[in-house]
Amino acid sequence: MPADASASHTRTGGLGAALRRLGATFFALLHTRIELLTTELQRERVRITRLLLLLIVALFFLTLGAITLTVFVIALFWDTHHRLLAIGLLTLLYLGVAVGLALFAKREAARSMSPFSASLAQLKKDREQLLSR
Repeated sequence: MPADASASHTRTGGLGAALRRLGATFFALLHTRIELLTTELQRERVRITRLLLLLIVALFFLTLGAITLTVFVIALFWDTHHRLLAIGLLTLLYLGVAVGLALFAKREAARSMSPFSASLAQLKKDREQLLSR
């Protein structure tokens, strides 16, 4: 009878140890995935912040240049009969630039890779490996 108890204890201890190793492996895997997700989130936040700052500065100088150019052209044509034509052409120019920039921004937004793609790809690999066993 002591031999049976010893064998039962070894199997239970072996199962407990295996479960602990499985749990440790699971949490190590989860920890790695969370670190990857955090890294991607930080990278995406920095990229978006930089893009917004560049956009704000570019819009400021674009507006400043457009106002200066508008005043210059209107002053240049003020004493002629073409002042309304000059104002209309500048308006069309500004609208054209705005449409061009909007199309460019739309294309850039579609071209950028999706956030967290590395995390999603790794989770897909993990799932496939678990299902293949």
